[in-house]
Amino acid sequence: MFRIFFFLTLFANTILSGQSAAKDYNYASPKLIGDLPAELDEISGLSMAPGHRNELLAVQDEKGKIFRINARTGGLLWAINFWKDGDYEAIEAVGDDIWVAKSTGTLYHITHAGKPNQDVAKYNTALNGDNDVEGLAYDPARNRLLLACKKDAKDDGNDKNGRYIYAFDLATKTLGKQPVFAIEREAVQNFLAKCEKTTEHEKLCDFFISRDEYDLAPSAIAVHPKTGQLFITSSVGKVLMVLNPDGQIDHLQRLNKKLFAQPEGLTFDADGTLYISTEKKKEAHARVYRLAYLGK
Repeated sequence: MFRIFFFLTLFANTILSGQSAAKDYNYASPKLIGDLPAELDEISGLSMAPGHRNELLAVQDEKGKIFRINARTGGLLWAINFWKDGDYEAIEAVGDDIWVAKSTGTLYHITHAGKPNQDVAKYNTALNGDNDVEGLAYDPARNRLLLACKKDAKDDGNDKNGRYIYAFDLATKTLGKQPVFAIEREAVQNFLAKCEKTTEHEKLCDFFISRDEYDLAPSAIAVHPKTGQLFITSSVGKVLMVLNPDGQIDHLQRLNKKLFAQPEGLTFDADGTLYISTEKKKEAHARVYRLAYLGK
């Protein structure tokens, strides 16, 4: 298991460390591609569509449906059923196949989606509702899926002040017994104690230190196609973290809650373009934002 410690320095109103793709995005001015239809008010997962740069896949956390979205307008192209209603939290395309994760840790492997020969295979993992799986990402370097847990399950042997990411091997179709990444509260606190005191620092301290509970709650996860870095959002606290492939933190910041009211979907185009979806919140519609990659 990788233990994650935060060795970062302050840069403007974000906290950064090292040479990172994370700083190659303008988080303050993302491009709104459009409001989503009401059927996606509860959008909970996002992926690029197989073979289509200008299309996205999405799930929402009530229906066993896969939605295909125009990545330039936000318009709904089609929707297909893949399973019965349930709490579906994440979606990821791997080649021509599609994987969907349920909050209980169950995975659904959909082949030939939307075609007459569509097939779905279900995989029950050792994770459960106490783990509350909300993020799913494909790690091509290791041919595995990464499952990010919003919470830590009781009596699983892990530190309760940590948030954990597990790996599902696509060759063997099995979940590793131990998490491959751990994000621990003590490490965050040790880091923040050494940071320059700024308004941004105070907000992060309020979220990570002042509260009685460790409220980091990973809601989406994606692997950067050029750097292999792991981008993670926490809807609670509106926090964005970026890990390098070795599990060290490259970037940490807060997202603008006026734009990202409830960020629960995250994906990359092949050229590094970042898409973040946010659920409907009060008067704000569910939306998808596009952030151009400014790196090389």
